[in-house]
Amino acid sequence: MSKQSNLPEAKGPKSRFVAQWIDQFLRSQTIRANSLIITVYGDAIAPHGGSVWLGSFIKLVESLGLNDRMVRTSVFRLVKDRWLVAQQIGRRSYYSLTPTGRRRFEHAYRRIYFQPRNQWEGDWQIVLATNSILPNQREAMRKELLWEGFGVVAPGVLAHPSANTESLYDILQGTGVLDQVVVLRAKSLGSLTAKSLRDLVRECWNLEAVAADYKRYLDRFRPLWRALKNARSLDPEQCFVVRMLLMHEFRRVLLRDPQLPDQLLPEDWPGALARQLCRDIYVLTQRQAEQHLMSVLETATGRLPEAAPYFYERFGGLDTGDEERVAAVSEA
Repeated sequence: MSKQSNLPEAKGPKSRFVAQWIDQFLRSQTIRANSLIITVYGDAIAPHGGSVWLGSFIKLVESLGLNDRMVRTSVFRLVKDRWLVAQQIGRRSYYSLTPTGRRRFEHAYRRIYFQPRNQWEGDWQIVLATNSILPNQREAMRKELLWEGFGVVAPGVLAHPSANTESLYDILQGTGVLDQVVVLRAKSLGSLTAKSLRDLVRECWNLEAVAADYKRYLDRFRPLWRALKNARSLDPEQCFVVRMLLMHEFRRVLLRDPQLPDQLLPEDWPGALARQLCRDIYVLTQRQAEQHLMSVLETATGRLPEAAPYFYERFGGLDTGDEERVAAVSEA
């Protein structure tokens, strides 16, 4: 298990190609500041205790194209939307994810950092909404379940072939409808439903659009991957920026992907390739990116604490030999 240190960040020469790639990415993409801040909190800050001084956070995200005014405006909105909560200590404000914000990110966390279960035996989770649910609760539940990958089979009926039961329970409890829905487990009857299932998948999920997003992701990040793996040294600040943009884009695509079992996907599905590329770049940059985080961010008690053990479980494990193994595999 790789551990980061509290030593000052080692500054090295910045890659001209990586700098140009970052500049082009930020110029060509319309990135919502609110969403990018959530990516930074969920991916980078949550494993380190989750609470940081706003001034140090503003300094951290400046290299992502966010200025002081944009950050303060977005943080205000995220507090209002119950993503973040503030703690005032003296003249400084410290912000962290709320329990609701952490729950929302943890749902995405399971899908982002862990390989989806591919073995499928025809089981389905079906959620039936009763008439007692208030309209605003119904819409909140529907929105959360769609984020979780459920498809709308019929009005008030949502289904998924391999959903996480723990996430489903959290969603139903968090939206206040736990005692107003019926959750069933169903099973496909093999060849009797093969064609109908394919039709159902096409009707419930827009897989063509998701596949196109994955292909764009691959086209955008493959040149960056080649530049990073061939670089003699990696700059910590550039690694941080790359990691945030990498995860922000992957999260954006993945949250539209219902993560269906292989049996229900097209044969040329690009999701696995996109996940592998994301993992390879993440592994290659994570050590230097962590150095940058530790050198910039401040908490109410001083320096940023070490990352929690669960951080090193991401993408199948982040340990001291990962960077070398990724480079060796890529050269093979």
